[in-house]
Order: sequence, then structure tokens, then C-alpha cells
Amino acid sequence: MIKIKTEAELEKMRVSNRMTAEVLAAVAARVAPGVATVELDCFAADMIRGMGGIPAFLGYGGYPANICVSINEQVVHGIPGHRIIKPGDVVSLDVGVTYDGFVGDCATTVLVDVQDEEVIRMAAVTEKALGAGIAKAVVGGRLSDVSHAVEKMVTEAGFSVVRDFVGHGIGRDMHEDPQVPNFGRPGRGPKLVHGMTIAIEPMVNLGGHEVEVMKDGWTVLTRDRKPSVHFEHTIAVLRSGPEILTCVKKKI
Repeated sequence: MIKIKTEAELEKMRVSNRMTAEVLAAVAARVAPGVATVELDCFAADMIRGMGGIPAFLGYGGYPANICVSINEQVVHGIPGHRIIKPGDVVSLDVGVTYDGFVGDCATTVLVDVQDEEVIRMAAVTEKALGAGIAKAVVGGRLSDVSHAVEKMVTEAGFSVVRDFVGHGIGRDMHEDPQVPNFGRPGRGPKLVHGMTIAIEPMVNLGGHEVEVMKDGWTVLTRDRKPSVHFEHTIAVLRSGPEILTCVKKKI
């Protein structure tokens, strides 16, 4: 069942998601050659708790870390550890924060001195595809309009959208109905109404769309071991248009 948020609940989601975006931006700024991924995890945990929040990923389904750090052929759910970031790495970061009973969720990909022009183009296309999907999250539309907009931009650019993992509804729980695929024909699925909140998260591969899960039970890899990127925003469907909740508040 899709949970429609009240105005009071939307305001709480604005707070938790803005916090999440601030953490993600701070972690992304620390991605550099020589940094161990566990350092990013510890920094994020300290920042989240310092803000009065709870790391939403820690313990979720047994996940053992505070954030996800996925590198190169790792698509999503990479577990931070002692791996050292190197020049040329494609580093995807996924952060979740629970605050005042509501969850925020967002992701970005940092290119660390990457010289491969196709990887650079893939990251740019994926970020634009996320924007195209968000633009379709309007009252009266259909959920698959969002999915189709993402897929169209990605595939026309010559890349592949991951099909085994998708976006999702979000609110008091990390994963709520509906699922939000990054592929599909338009005009299908639930009608979009005021108060829906969804996480749109294109996961895009340089090669084929096929993926597999490592023996750790979490880390998702491209089957052909080519690089992947991941971008995500949590948005609210409003009568005034889609609102990106995971935005860092600009200082005046």
C-alpha cells in the first residue's frame, strides 16, 4: 500500500532528507586518493549522530555499516572497509538518515581523477537521467512515466540501466511501496498523487545491465565487471510540482 504523507509528515521528511543530503555532500568532499572507505563510514556515522540522527542503513536487514561505498564494478551496497581509494576509481556513495521517525535517502558518484571519457560521460548522462525522471513525477502522471524517462535517456546514450535493483517509496520506513524501476513503458503503474514520496535512483552500467551479488551477501557487481554509477534523490510529488527533498539548504 502506498502511504500518502500529510503536510506535517512532509515537513518532517524535508528535515530528515536535508540532513541526509548534507551528510552525503560532506562525505563526497572527503573522497580522495589514499582514503580508506571505512574512514568515510566513520565520518558519516559521527556526523549523523552529531546532528541527532540515526544511520538508517546500519543493521537494516543485517547490513553491517553506516553508509554504502561502491567502487568501479560495484553497483550498490558496497560495504566500507580497508580498501584504499585510488586515482581512476569510480566511487558511489549512498547515505540514509533517520530523524524524528522519518528516513532520508540519497546517493551520488564521485569520479576520482578518472580519465576515461566514456565513464565521465556515463556519470553525466546518469545525473541528467535522474533529473528527467524527477521532472515526470507530477500529479496525474503515472509511475512508469518516471521509469521511462530515466531509461530513455540512458539507453539513447548507449549505456544500460540495472534492472534487478530499483528505487522505492520512502517515509517512516526505508523501503515502502511503490517500487520505482529505472525502465519500462510510460503510462503504466500507480497514478501519482499529492503527498507521495519516492526515492528515484538510476544505477547505470557502462556495459550490460546484468549484475550479481558477492559472497558477502550485499555488494552488487556488474557481471561483465565494467564500471557502474549511481545517483539518487528522494522527492515529494506535490501539486506545485516535484520537490527534491534531498537538497542541501543554501546559505544566504
